[in-house]
Amino acid sequence: MSPIFQAKRRQQNPAGGASGIYRVMTLSDALPFTDFGFGSSKMMSKNTICLWYDGAALDAAQFYASTFPDSAVHAVHRAPGDYPAGKQGDVLTVEFTVLGIPCLGLNGGPAFRHNEAFSFQVATDDQAETDRLWNAIVGNGGQESACGWCKDKWGLSWQITPRALTAAITDPDRAAAKRSFEAMMEMTKIDIAAIEAARCG
Repeated sequence: MSPIFQAKRRQQNPAGGASGIYRVMTLSDALPFTDFGFGSSKMMSKNTICLWYDGAALDAAQFYASTFPDSAVHAVHRAPGDYPAGKQGDVLTVEFTVLGIPCLGLNGGPAFRHNEAFSFQVATDDQAETDRLWNAIVGNGGQESACGWCKDKWGLSWQITPRALTAAITDPDRAAAKRSFEAMMEMTKIDIAAIEAARCG
């Protein structure tokens, strides 16, 4: 059973009637039976982040669910008719959460691209967690940037930000904060030991 997606479907008895028994299906089993269009949302959040993809919303959501804690794919919705970026029956939207944040992946086509004006900032507790998330994103076709920023293979920006960095650059000792900030400005992935060394002077 897939750890990131579960769906239930009423089984049919040999006579064709509903048996009243449900079975758990994997994501690949469930796709042909998912809801169409934007209706019957599973998350019911007041505010949901909508992320635009060029046909890769499901791939992206599955990657996030397998990489980040408190993340999962909840529902896949297929288009009820043809649209500029696809055909009836194509995956149109994907409901998922990333680190507990509700998101909707929209397969809108190539017209719009992600950029650094929007990013997810992920607070990490130590160097091991920082390394794991950074390497997962960059190693899956992503791209390193600067100051703890990187992009995933779909162009979405991530700030992998150790809590130690945040504490250092907001230190009430402004000289320590400045040293920490200047050290950060020279980094790609954040090196916590180097930040703490700069903070201490």
